[in-house]
Amino acid sequence: MPSRLFVASLGNPSPAYANTLHSAGHTLLYSLREFLSYPQFTRDRSLGNGLSSSGSDPLDHVLWQSPSLMNVSGKSVATAWKGFLRNLYDNERSTAKLVVVHDDLESPLGKVKIKKGGSAKGHNGIKSCVSALGGMEFIRIGVGIGRPESRDPRDVSNYVLRKMTSTEQEKFRQGAGEVMTMLADLRDE
Repeated sequence: MPSRLFVASLGNPSPAYANTLHSAGHTLLYSLREFLSYPQFTRDRSLGNGLSSSGSDPLDHVLWQSPSLMNVSGKSVATAWKGFLRNLYDNERSTAKLVVVHDDLESPLGKVKIKKGGSAKGHNGIKSCVSALGGMEFIRIGVGIGRPESRDPRDVSNYVLRKMTSTEQEKFRQGAGEVMTMLADLRDE
């Protein structure tokens, strides 16, 4: 039986932080929703008050956007994950998988990488999720946003909080097909 997938994106909330590099996970999730022809995102109280969308087939993925600021998103992710599990049948819960989509400062722009567990590598949103989920292992899909030349924290902050160019947005949209392949593999393993 295929695994049910809860695909959660990390980023900062809209509208102030829409289309910033730090919200690349949200941008990719929007593209994934379009790719899958799912309905518009709607606020869902049963899933931690985040924005969610899913297809009409009960086995379709649930796409969910964290409503919290990136660095403190763990509590929202944990609440939404518990809500997702409550909505599953007993036999589905044991194979359900949490997939977190986030920006990756250490990867080139648009590069998509998948990882299960491991170190947060300084990513505060992932650290928050690890803490809130009590060390539960989850799958991460990092979306490369590149890195500024300077390592100064102010320069890095300014870089990740700047609006994406249309070329950068298109790179993230192109990653949706690759992520769909990753999700299909996860669902069937």
